[in-house]
Amino acid sequence: MAAAGMQRRQPQRRKQRGASATAAGAAAAAVRKKRQLPVAEEKTWQKAGSKLNEEISSDSEPEGPATKRNNDAEEEIEETPQEKKLRLAKLYLEQLRLQEEEKAEEETFEKDLVAGRLKEDVLEQRGKLQRQIAKSLQRPDSADITVLRGHQQPITCLVISPDDKYIFSAAKDCSIIKWDVERKRKLHVIHGTKKGMEDSHTGHTAHILSMAISSDGKYLATGDRNKLIMIWEAANCKHLYKFTGHRDAVSGLSFRKGTHQLYSASHDRSVKVWDVAENAYVETLFGHQDVITGLDSLSRECCVTSGGRDGTVRVWKIAEESQLVFYGHQGSIDCIQLINEEHMVSGADDGSVALWGLSKKKPLATVKQAHGLCGTQGLEQPYWISAVAALLNSDVVATGSHSASVRLWKCGEGFRRLEPLFNIPLVGFVNTLQFSNAGHFLVAGIGQEHRLGRWWRIKEAKNSICIIPLKKANAGDTQIPAEGS
Repeated sequence: MAAAGMQRRQPQRRKQRGASATAAGAAAAAVRKKRQLPVAEEKTWQKAGSKLNEEISSDSEPEGPATKRNNDAEEEIEETPQEKKLRLAKLYLEQLRLQEEEKAEEETFEKDLVAGRLKEDVLEQRGKLQRQIAKSLQRPDSADITVLRGHQQPITCLVISPDDKYIFSAAKDCSIIKWDVERKRKLHVIHGTKKGMEDSHTGHTAHILSMAISSDGKYLATGDRNKLIMIWEAANCKHLYKFTGHRDAVSGLSFRKGTHQLYSASHDRSVKVWDVAENAYVETLFGHQDVITGLDSLSRECCVTSGGRDGTVRVWKIAEESQLVFYGHQGSIDCIQLINEEHMVSGADDGSVALWGLSKKKPLATVKQAHGLCGTQGLEQPYWISAVAALLNSDVVATGSHSASVRLWKCGEGFRRLEPLFNIPLVGFVNTLQFSNAGHFLVAGIGQEHRLGRWWRIKEAKNSICIIPLKKANAGDTQIPAEGS
């Protein structure tokens, strides 16, 4: 029966298709008659009509753009008010969730940042912060070095303002010059005068050997061979007052960081403490057996000194009224500077550079003949180390001599090694060195003679200030504890 039914349906379908084809053919004939189409084109129309008939009679009809728009509209119309409220509520909750996630990320970042700063502050206070900067430094080009000339005699000392905008320099001509770093020119000159004019002249009348500036940039202090310490207002170079009390040349000055407490060292073998804000003398410390040649301090209530021919480095604990004595160099220790609260670097006329830690009485590292040898064959002597500088809380130090170059060194981890980085050519006696506070440049004070005497004279040298840019291969640096946390 089913087979018979199928057979009966098939002729019916054929009749329908035939009727459709006849209708399509009639339509093609009508169009051809109207447009007078050629026979070939008429066949094409017949085929198209047959195909169109098949597509129309198929079970699945494609949706056009209009149909889709109608369906979308129906879907939109079908959304009830409750469903719309639910959808909007879900969107609102999703936005709140995203905002909370962003807020949590920001809080985590801020906590990490604060924790990093606190850790850095703790390491700095403990003297264990050591930024690894040396590996990123590159040798500067000679053309990039700025030379400032204004002093008539050898530069003996200099300091950089806390904001790195100004340099103050002094020389054997008894003058003080304030320089603008960015514009590379003089802003103010305090002229010196002859001995015997102290009462009628506010400036120095003898070689200026030492200089310091307070960490807030308010006060500038200078010391000379005539036993005097002059206090100036750094902003306008106005003279404020003078300190007397030393019985010989004032060879070292340093302000305690964050205060107006001033330490001074002298060839009279003593260290004195002053309160600059109150224009007051505080106390005197004794211990060195020879002239003191250098002095430095940071935020702790203590200072470090180099003792010249007595061969010692001393750490003076002011509050405890005690001192620590360190031995290591074979010659006169002529310069010293703190790297952080627990470590320091010194240089001597035996040509050696030493790194020290307060926990050991001997140097952690020593480089002999750090600038090489000079003199005729068979009579060679090491170049004297006349200046040292350290980039605060880092692994970079610089040394100067009259070897026609400034040398930069990398302190190894724990300050137990001193490795050479590169040389910067500079002709003359490098009598003073200072890194800028941000570490962007190094300033050298050059003279034809040594700051403490006239043993040699380098005629081709220029009495000048040299600003040496410090180029970095990459911007970032990392921090590690110097000797463990």
